Amino acid sequence: MHLSEQKARALATRAFVRLGVAETAAGEAAEILTLAEMMGIRTHGLSRVAVYAERISSGAIVPDAAILISAPALALRRVQGNAGLGPAIAHRALYAAMEAARTVGVGAAFVRGSSHLGALAPYLWIAADAGFACVMTTNTAAMIAPAGGRDAVVGNNPIGIGVPDPNGAHVILDMALSVAARSRVRAAAEAGEAIPESWATDAKGRATTDAKAAMQGLMQAIGGDKGANLALSLDLLAGGLSGAAMLSDIGAADTPGRRQNLGQMILLIDTGQLLSEDGLADQMALARQSLAHCTPIDPAHPVRMPGDRAIRALRDAREHGLSLSESLIDELRALAKDAG
Repeated sequence: MHLSEQKARALATRAFVRLGVAETAAGEAAEILTLAEMMGIRTHGLSRVAVYAERISSGAIVPDAAILISAPALALRRVQGNAGLGPAIAHRALYAAMEAARTVGVGAAFVRGSSHLGALAPYLWIAADAGFACVMTTNTAAMIAPAGGRDAVVGNNPIGIGVPDPNGAHVILDMALSVAARSRVRAAAEAGEAIPESWATDAKGRATTDAKAAMQGLMQAIGGDKGANLALSLDLLAGGLSGAAMLSDIGAADTPGRRQNLGQMILLIDTGQLLSEDGLADQMALARQSLAHCTPIDPAHPVRMPGDRAIRALRDAREHGLSLSESLIDELRALAKDAG
């Protein structure tokens, strides 16, 4: 089934309102999840409405939490989410940082008291479309061992980088730091299939191809110790500087009633204060030309910029609507049915 962007956002907004979220925050969260769905990031798209509904019901997320923002310095914004809805908190933080960056050229928001914010790509897209380069991260529950260790201490903390292109071909990098998603290990375990040795370790910290053993172990970071140290450093930025929970103190997202107190960092640069629009467009065109001249490994798959596929999916969804399963639409309608 197909829904327009407007109808999908409205449906998600009504669902959140029914769950006790304020209208403004509900709309902000719905925008982020709808954008993720349109960008092809379905694991972090509209299916998350039901996930967040469960966490609201368990008390892990406070639906009517007050999101408080202060400005300790011209370029800094401190955001207290009070265990509210993560996408709404991060959306509010993004716009607060954008306001600061418009004033002084750079702006940074540090968030505490947050919850799962969804994919980073929608925030990067919003920032880039407004002319801002963006670097952002969030900390997460521990599932990676630190360099030299075998216990879960570090989260699979994602890094997001967005660079605007005045012609709309923004660069959007959104990646977590494990070699593979844990959901892929779980799927292999359920199917009785082996996994690549680089994906995960068993309970004793040894690399394994046994998916069931891997479910008792940890995910492996990209680049080994380098990836683990990068994930650790991101946690210190997002959690350490914001005053949020960090590392192994962060509880699992599905622990009933436990508020995670996640930390997030959003750093913005007003590109218009560095380069003219034409100058930035020229720089981005040069970058694309360099990639276009690179010989692809597979001629059927030309070298592309990070985010190209997601942006194509977004534009297609805006033109033709979102393709959603009947079960997802029914789920959203059921959640929204009492919202009017």
